[in-house]
Amino acid sequence: MQTALFIEQLLNGLQLGVMLFLMAAGLTLIFGVMGLINLAHGSLYMVGAFACATVAAYTGSFWLGLIASLAAAAAAGAIIEILVIRRLYERDHLDQVLATFALILVFSEGTRWLFGSFPLYLDIPPLLQGTVPLPGGSRYQLYRLAIIGVGVAVAVGLFLLITRTRLGMRIRAGESDREMIGALGVDIRTLYTIVFALGAALAGLAGAMVGALQSVQVGMGEPALILAFVVIVIGGIGSIRGALVGAVIVGVVDTMGRFLLPQIFGLFMNASQAGIVGGALASMLIYIVMAVVLAVRPQGLFPAAKG
Repeated sequence: MQTALFIEQLLNGLQLGVMLFLMAAGLTLIFGVMGLINLAHGSLYMVGAFACATVAAYTGSFWLGLIASLAAAAAAGAIIEILVIRRLYERDHLDQVLATFALILVFSEGTRWLFGSFPLYLDIPPLLQGTVPLPGGSRYQLYRLAIIGVGVAVAVGLFLLITRTRLGMRIRAGESDREMIGALGVDIRTLYTIVFALGAALAGLAGAMVGALQSVQVGMGEPALILAFVVIVIGGIGSIRGALVGAVIVGVVDTMGRFLLPQIFGLFMNASQAGIVGGALASMLIYIVMAVVLAVRPQGLFPAAKG
Protein backbone atom coordinates (compact mmCIF):
# COMPACT_ATOMS: atom_id res chain seq x y z
CA MET A 1 0.00 0.00 0.00
CA GLN A 2 2.85 2.37 0.84
CA THR A 3 4.42 1.67 -2.56
CA ALA A 4 1.16 2.50 -4.34
CA LEU A 5 0.76 5.68 -2.29
CA PHE A 6 4.34 6.70 -3.06
CA ILE A 7 3.78 6.20 -6.81
CA GLU A 8 0.50 8.13 -6.62
CA GLN A 9 2.17 11.08 -4.90
CA LEU A 10 5.06 10.99 -7.38
CA LEU A 11 2.56 11.19 -10.24
CA ASN A 12 0.81 14.07 -8.45
CA GLY A 13 4.17 15.82 -8.31
CA LEU A 14 4.72 15.29 -12.04
CA GLN A 15 1.22 16.59 -12.77
CA LEU A 16 1.87 19.72 -10.70
CA GLY A 17 5.23 20.06 -12.45
CA VAL A 18 3.84 20.02 -15.99
CA MET A 19 1.18 22.57 -15.04
CA LEU A 20 3.88 24.82 -13.64
CA PHE A 21 5.84 24.28 -16.84
CA LEU A 22 2.94 25.65 -18.91
CA MET A 23 2.95 28.75 -16.70
CA ALA A 24 6.72 29.10 -16.51
CA ALA A 25 7.38 28.48 -20.22
CA GLY A 26 5.35 31.51 -21.22
CA LEU A 27 6.82 33.60 -18.44
CA THR A 28 10.42 32.73 -19.31
CA LEU A 29 9.78 33.30 -23.04
CA ILE A 30 8.40 36.76 -22.32
CA PHE A 31 11.30 37.67 -20.05
CA GLY A 32 13.93 36.12 -22.31
CA VAL A 33 12.76 37.84 -25.50
CA MET A 34 11.40 41.11 -24.12
CA GLY A 35 13.26 41.54 -20.85
CA LEU A 36 9.88 42.13 -19.21
CA ILE A 37 8.84 41.13 -15.69
CA ASN A 38 5.16 40.27 -16.14
CA LEU A 39 3.34 39.93 -12.82
CA ALA A 40 0.02 39.78 -14.71
CA HIS A 41 0.86 36.33 -16.10
CA GLY A 42 -1.19 34.71 -13.34
CA SER A 43 -4.19 36.78 -14.42
CA LEU A 44 -3.97 35.24 -17.89
CA TYR A 45 -4.02 31.82 -16.19
CA MET A 46 -7.25 32.93 -14.49
CA VAL A 47 -8.69 34.21 -17.79
CA GLY A 48 -8.15 30.79 -19.37
CA ALA A 49 -9.85 29.02 -16.47
CA PHE A 50 -12.90 31.34 -16.51
CA ALA A 51 -13.20 31.16 -20.30
CA CYS A 52 -13.12 27.35 -20.21
CA ALA A 53 -15.65 27.11 -17.36
CA THR A 54 -18.03 29.60 -18.99
CA VAL A 55 -17.98 28.08 -22.47
CA ALA A 56 -18.19 24.53 -21.07
CA ALA A 57 -21.23 25.54 -18.99
CA TYR A 58 -23.01 27.05 -22.01
CA THR A 59 -22.14 24.37 -24.55
CA GLY A 60 -21.77 21.29 -22.36
CA SER A 61 -18.40 20.58 -23.98
CA PHE A 62 -15.16 20.70 -22.04
CA TRP A 63 -13.23 20.54 -25.31
CA LEU A 64 -14.86 23.69 -26.68
CA GLY A 65 -14.07 25.31 -23.34
CA LEU A 66 -10.43 24.29 -23.71
CA ILE A 67 -10.25 25.90 -27.14
CA ALA A 68 -11.93 29.01 -25.72
CA SER A 69 -9.35 29.18 -22.92
CA LEU A 70 -6.50 29.27 -25.44
CA ALA A 71 -8.24 31.87 -27.60
CA ALA A 72 -9.33 34.10 -24.70
CA ALA A 73 -5.95 34.07 -22.96
CA ALA A 74 -4.04 34.68 -26.22
CA ALA A 75 -6.40 37.54 -27.16
CA ALA A 76 -6.14 39.08 -23.70
CA GLY A 77 -2.34 38.79 -23.87
CA ALA A 78 -2.17 40.42 -27.30
CA ILE A 79 -4.47 43.27 -26.22
CA ILE A 80 -2.56 44.13 -23.06
CA GLU A 81 0.76 43.86 -24.93
CA ILE A 82 -0.44 46.37 -27.52
CA LEU A 83 -2.17 48.74 -25.11
CA VAL A 84 0.07 48.59 -22.03
CA ILE A 85 3.19 46.47 -22.27
CA ARG A 86 4.67 48.21 -25.33
CA ARG A 87 5.15 51.32 -23.24
CA LEU A 88 7.24 49.43 -20.69
CA TYR A 89 10.05 47.87 -22.76
CA GLU A 90 12.38 50.83 -22.34
CA ARG A 91 11.42 51.39 -18.70
CA ASP A 92 13.27 49.88 -15.76
CA HIS A 93 12.03 46.76 -14.01
CA LEU A 94 10.37 48.70 -11.18
CA ASP A 95 8.03 50.40 -13.66
CA GLN A 96 7.26 47.02 -15.23
CA VAL A 97 6.47 45.50 -11.84
CA LEU A 98 4.18 48.38 -10.85
CA ALA A 99 2.33 48.42 -14.18
CA THR A 100 1.80 44.67 -14.36
CA PHE A 101 0.77 44.59 -10.68
CA ALA A 102 -1.88 47.17 -11.59
CA LEU A 103 -3.03 44.80 -14.34
CA ILE A 104 -3.55 42.09 -11.69
CA LEU A 105 -5.98 44.41 -9.89
CA VAL A 106 -7.75 45.32 -13.13
CA PHE A 107 -8.18 41.67 -14.16
CA SER A 108 -9.27 40.59 -10.67
CA GLU A 109 -11.91 43.30 -10.25
CA GLY A 110 -13.05 42.97 -13.88
CA THR A 111 -13.51 39.22 -13.45
CA ARG A 112 -15.38 39.73 -10.18
CA TRP A 113 -17.63 42.26 -11.90
CA LEU A 114 -18.38 39.88 -14.77
CA PHE A 115 -18.73 36.59 -12.89
CA GLY A 116 -19.28 37.54 -9.26
CA SER A 117 -17.33 36.44 -6.21
CA PHE A 118 -18.57 32.86 -6.13
CA PRO A 119 -16.35 30.18 -7.68
CA LEU A 120 -17.27 28.34 -10.87
CA TYR A 121 -16.91 24.59 -11.25
CA LEU A 122 -15.64 22.73 -14.28
CA ASP A 123 -16.39 19.05 -14.75
CA ILE A 124 -13.81 16.58 -15.99
CA PRO A 125 -14.88 15.43 -19.50
CA PRO A 126 -16.52 11.96 -19.55
CA LEU A 127 -13.74 10.59 -21.76
CA LEU A 128 -11.19 11.22 -18.97
CA GLN A 129 -13.27 10.46 -15.86
CA GLY A 130 -11.99 6.96 -15.25
CA THR A 131 -9.01 5.62 -13.31
CA VAL A 132 -6.09 3.40 -14.22
CA PRO A 133 -4.45 0.75 -12.01
CA LEU A 134 -1.12 1.44 -10.33
CA PRO A 135 1.46 -1.06 -9.04
CA GLY A 136 0.45 -2.01 -5.51
CA GLY A 137 -3.26 -2.23 -6.14
CA SER A 138 -4.42 1.40 -6.03
CA ARG A 139 -5.85 3.42 -8.90
CA TYR A 140 -5.01 6.83 -10.34
CA GLN A 141 -7.15 9.46 -12.08
CA LEU A 142 -6.98 9.24 -15.85
CA TYR A 143 -7.46 13.00 -16.12
CA ARG A 144 -4.29 13.68 -14.13
CA LEU A 145 -2.36 11.35 -16.42
CA ALA A 146 -3.82 13.24 -19.38
CA ILE A 147 -2.53 16.50 -17.90
CA ILE A 148 0.96 14.99 -17.70
CA GLY A 149 0.65 13.88 -21.33
CA VAL A 150 -0.48 17.36 -22.44
CA GLY A 151 2.45 18.95 -20.61
CA VAL A 152 4.94 16.61 -22.28
CA ALA A 153 3.34 17.24 -25.69
CA VAL A 154 3.52 21.01 -25.19
CA ALA A 155 7.17 20.74 -24.14
CA VAL A 156 8.00 18.81 -27.33
CA GLY A 157 5.98 21.26 -29.42
CA LEU A 158 7.76 24.26 -27.91
CA PHE A 159 11.14 22.63 -28.47
CA LEU A 160 10.31 22.07 -32.13
CA LEU A 161 8.90 25.59 -32.47
CA ILE A 162 11.98 27.22 -30.98
CA THR A 163 14.58 25.06 -32.73
CA ARG A 164 13.02 24.12 -36.09
CA THR A 165 10.86 27.02 -37.30
CA ARG A 166 11.47 30.47 -38.70
CA LEU A 167 9.49 32.03 -35.85
CA GLY A 168 11.64 30.12 -33.36
CA MET A 169 14.78 31.41 -35.07
CA ARG A 170 13.50 34.97 -34.66
CA ILE A 171 12.61 34.34 -31.02
CA ARG A 172 16.11 33.02 -30.32
CA ALA A 173 17.63 35.96 -32.18
CA GLY A 174 15.43 38.31 -30.19
CA GLU A 175 16.82 36.84 -26.97
CA SER A 176 20.39 37.42 -28.17
CA ASP A 177 20.26 40.80 -29.94
CA ARG A 178 16.96 42.63 -30.38
CA GLU A 179 18.53 45.66 -32.08
CA MET A 180 20.24 43.54 -34.71
CA ILE A 181 17.16 41.59 -35.81
CA GLY A 182 15.28 44.89 -35.98
CA ALA A 183 18.00 46.27 -38.23
CA LEU A 184 17.66 43.17 -40.44
CA GLY A 185 14.02 44.00 -41.14
CA VAL A 186 12.17 41.85 -38.59
CA ASP A 187 9.05 43.58 -37.25
CA ILE A 188 9.93 43.66 -33.56
CA ARG A 189 6.49 44.85 -32.45
CA THR A 190 4.71 41.98 -34.20
CA LEU A 191 7.24 39.47 -32.85
CA TYR A 192 6.72 40.74 -29.30
CA THR A 193 2.94 40.52 -29.65
CA ILE A 194 3.16 36.94 -30.96
CA VAL A 195 5.48 35.87 -28.14
CA PHE A 196 3.30 37.53 -25.51
CA ALA A 197 0.14 35.94 -26.93
CA LEU A 198 1.85 32.53 -27.06
CA GLY A 199 2.93 32.82 -23.43
CA ALA A 200 -0.58 33.93 -22.46
CA ALA A 201 -2.15 30.99 -24.31
CA LEU A 202 0.06 28.53 -22.41
CA ALA A 203 -0.97 30.11 -19.11
CA GLY A 204 -4.63 29.97 -20.16
CA LEU A 205 -4.28 26.28 -21.04
CA ALA A 206 -2.81 25.57 -17.61
CA GLY A 207 -5.65 27.44 -15.91
CA ALA A 208 -8.31 25.58 -17.88
CA MET A 209 -6.88 22.14 -17.13
CA VAL A 210 -6.34 22.84 -13.44
CA GLY A 211 -9.84 24.34 -13.26
CA ALA A 212 -11.31 20.84 -13.59
CA LEU A 213 -9.42 19.74 -10.46
CA GLN A 214 -10.21 22.74 -8.26
CA SER A 215 -12.65 25.63 -8.27
CA VAL A 216 -12.30 28.47 -10.77
CA GLN A 217 -12.19 31.70 -8.79
CA VAL A 218 -10.87 35.23 -8.71
CA GLY A 219 -7.25 35.36 -7.57
CA MET A 220 -6.45 31.75 -8.49
CA GLY A 221 -3.49 32.84 -10.63
CA GLU A 222 -1.35 34.48 -7.96
CA PRO A 223 -0.22 31.31 -6.08
CA ALA A 224 0.61 29.66 -9.42
CA LEU A 225 2.55 32.76 -10.48
CA ILE A 226 4.75 32.61 -7.38
CA LEU A 227 5.60 28.97 -8.07
CA ALA A 228 6.26 29.79 -11.74
CA PHE A 229 8.82 32.42 -10.72
CA VAL A 230 10.52 29.84 -8.48
CA VAL A 231 10.60 27.47 -11.46
CA ILE A 232 12.31 29.91 -13.83
CA VAL A 233 14.83 30.98 -11.20
CA ILE A 234 15.79 27.35 -10.61
CA GLY A 235 15.76 26.40 -14.29
CA GLY A 236 17.38 29.54 -15.67
CA ILE A 237 15.66 32.64 -16.99
CA GLY A 238 14.90 32.50 -20.71
CA SER A 239 15.41 28.73 -21.05
CA ILE A 240 12.55 26.43 -22.08
CA ARG A 241 14.57 23.37 -21.08
CA GLY A 242 15.29 25.03 -17.75
CA ALA A 243 11.58 25.75 -17.28
CA LEU A 244 10.72 22.09 -17.84
CA VAL A 245 13.42 20.74 -15.52
CA GLY A 246 12.72 23.39 -12.88
CA ALA A 247 8.97 22.73 -13.01
CA VAL A 248 9.41 18.99 -12.53
CA ILE A 249 11.81 19.62 -9.63
CA VAL A 250 9.42 22.05 -7.93
CA GLY A 251 6.36 19.85 -8.49
CA VAL A 252 7.97 16.65 -7.25
CA VAL A 253 9.82 18.26 -4.32
CA ASP A 254 6.72 20.13 -3.14
CA THR A 255 4.38 17.13 -3.40
CA MET A 256 6.77 14.51 -2.04
CA GLY A 257 7.86 16.85 0.75
CA ARG A 258 4.26 17.25 1.94
CA PHE A 259 3.85 13.47 1.76
CA LEU A 260 7.15 12.26 3.26
CA LEU A 261 8.23 14.87 5.82
CA PRO A 262 5.34 14.32 8.27
CA GLN A 263 6.09 10.58 8.12
CA ILE A 264 9.79 11.15 8.74
CA PHE A 265 9.16 13.42 11.72
CA GLY A 266 6.58 10.89 12.92
CA LEU A 267 9.43 8.48 13.62
CA PHE A 268 10.46 10.52 16.67
CA MET A 269 7.45 12.82 17.33
CA ASN A 270 3.80 12.23 18.00
CA ALA A 271 1.49 12.38 14.98
CA SER A 272 0.14 15.87 15.72
CA GLN A 273 3.57 17.48 16.15
CA ALA A 274 4.96 15.61 13.15
CA GLY A 275 2.13 16.92 10.98
CA ILE A 276 2.69 20.52 12.09
CA VAL A 277 6.50 20.49 11.80
CA GLY A 278 6.57 18.41 8.63
CA GLY A 279 3.92 20.54 6.97
CA ALA A 280 5.72 23.77 7.87
CA LEU A 281 9.05 22.49 6.55
CA ALA A 282 7.40 21.09 3.41
CA SER A 283 5.94 24.53 2.60
CA MET A 284 9.48 25.98 2.70
CA LEU A 285 11.18 23.13 0.86
CA ILE A 286 11.01 24.50 -2.71
CA TYR A 287 12.46 27.82 -1.53
CA ILE A 288 15.29 25.97 0.20
CA VAL A 289 15.95 24.11 -3.06
CA MET A 290 15.92 27.43 -4.94
CA ALA A 291 18.44 28.93 -2.49
CA VAL A 292 20.75 25.91 -2.86
CA VAL A 293 20.58 26.05 -6.67
CA LEU A 294 21.33 29.79 -6.67
CA ALA A 295 24.25 29.27 -4.32
CA VAL A 296 25.76 26.69 -6.66
CA ARG A 297 24.59 28.08 -10.03
CA PRO A 298 23.54 31.73 -9.71
CA GLN A 299 22.14 31.78 -13.28
CA GLY A 300 20.02 28.66 -12.75
CA LEU A 301 20.48 25.11 -13.96
CA PHE A 302 20.13 25.87 -17.68
CA PRO A 303 20.65 29.59 -18.36
CA ALA A 304 19.42 30.74 -21.77
CA ALA A 305 22.91 31.16 -23.25
CA LYS A 306 23.47 27.44 -22.69
CA GLY A 307 19.90 26.24 -22.95
